Amino acid sequence: MGGFLSSLLGGEAAAAEYSSSSDQPSSVIAFHSTARWQLHFNEAKESNKLIVIDFSATWCGPCKMMEPIFNALSTKFATADFVKIDVDELSEVAQEFGVQAMPTFVLVKKGKEVDRVIGAKKDELEKKVQKHL
Repeated sequence: MGGFLSSLLGGEAAAAEYSSSSDQPSSVIAFHSTARWQLHFNEAKESNKLIVIDFSATWCGPCKMMEPIFNALSTKFATADFVKIDVDELSEVAQEFGVQAMPTFVLVKKGKEVDRVIGAKKDELEKKVQKHL
């Protein structure tokens, strides 16, 4: 999907807007632009696909602890979209979702929040992803 959007939005320069946040294999898409996030989110509203959004920050210890777990879940549950948003970089998106603590994981379907996990709770996150797939 990222490759498709990159080609649609301007090739490699646009591809730089998306990045995997770890050296581990994962299908997590990190957004660094509100416009690109909005495009992805609006597109996802049209499908019944689960989106799992990781709201985190580079300075957040529990967020760093959850990163490899989130990446592993993205591989395990490949039918869902796993998205990473840095709350300092895209603060307006974090505000839109009412994020007040990190990490916060928001599960969305058809543009509507279906569940949320606040804190570094691996088992709870995995159960909720499974429940909403």
